[in-house]
Amino acid sequence: MVNRKYFFIYFWLFYNCELSYGLTFSTEDCWALGFNRANLLCSSCDQLKKYDLEMINDHCTSCCNKDETSPTIKRYAKARLEVCTCKFGAYPQIQAFVKSDRPSKFPNLSIRYVRGLDPIIKLMDQDGNLQELLAIEKWNTDSIEEFLNTHLESPDDEDSDKEYLRTNQV
Repeated sequence: MVNRKYFFIYFWLFYNCELSYGLTFSTEDCWALGFNRANLLCSSCDQLKKYDLEMINDHCTSCCNKDETSPTIKRYAKARLEVCTCKFGAYPQIQAFVKSDRPSKFPNLSIRYVRGLDPIIKLMDQDGNLQELLAIEKWNTDSIEEFLNTHLESPDDEDSDKEYLRTNQV
């Protein structure tokens, strides 16, 4: 009788430890809890505290995928947005970006109008060699700006200091 009592105590302790440390749910279980296991990163679970959602943190960490150790963002020296003005009606967000003052924030971004072309961004190295080409027809103005801020190298600091001094002369 005593051995059976200890068995249940050990079983209960083991079960609770397994729940607390390292239990991973199946994809279906995570989906039922409201998590998509395929693209849930553990760093996202850390953000739950900001929104007072600590109560679902255990489930989140049981469904998440470990983040890569060091995400490297590839940056490019130059970019060129190419689009046809005849397609502006089909892509009003691209037109809004091109016609706004947002492109002026990126001195190493050029805009080229190519007849009949759907909107694309060409990313190039310092010598102007094409490195990557992206179709951006579904992007909005904020997405384009965020992408360029992330993947486009900022201009030389010396040039920006000179520009700052030139534009702020009294």
